[in-house]
Amino acid sequence: MPFTTDDKRINRVGRPKGSMNKATQEIRQKYLELIQNNFEQLETDLRSLRSAERIKAIIELSKFVLPTLKATEMNLNSGSNFKPITIEWKSEQ
Repeated sequence: MPFTTDDKRINRVGRPKGSMNKATQEIRQKYLELIQNNFEQLETDLRSLRSAERIKAIIELSKFVLPTLKATEMNLNSGSNFKPITIEWKSEQ
């Protein structure tokens, strides 16, 4: 039974900005439960990897938790007044 043009049941506002649809929310909840229920096994599996593989796996997993930052470039030859800070360590004697 399709809607007609002036049907009062049509949601003309739509879903609020930033709200998740029910399917996405349910999938995220199930994924969270999966991780929580298998946390010890995940730690064991990570420990069994070589250090380079472990770091790569942790970085890949962090994409699901931490926001990805945008890379920025800095041009030191653009004539700006950039002056590097030099830190000198003095040993106490």
